[in-house]
Amino acid sequence: MAFNLKTKIWQTGQLEWYGMIDNEDLYLGSREFPQPPEEGDEWVVKETGFRFKIVDGEIRKTGQVEVKDPEWL
Repeated sequence: MAFNLKTKIWQTGQLEWYGMIDNEDLYLGSREFPQPPEEGDEWVVKETGFRFKIVDGEIRKTGQVEVKDPEWL
């Protein structure tokens, strides 16, 4: 168990984090992903808008927010 999490997570060579949640591998973010992940941490992935939270040692998808393009683009 990495970081004492029940959820299987891995990091790619591009420093992006992925996790196996509900039998689906989901992008967990890069800089958004908490280091180290701890109970109660919550974050939103900027590219997808997915919201995640660590509950009982598991990463859970708790919702989705609208993705906004940065004003400078």
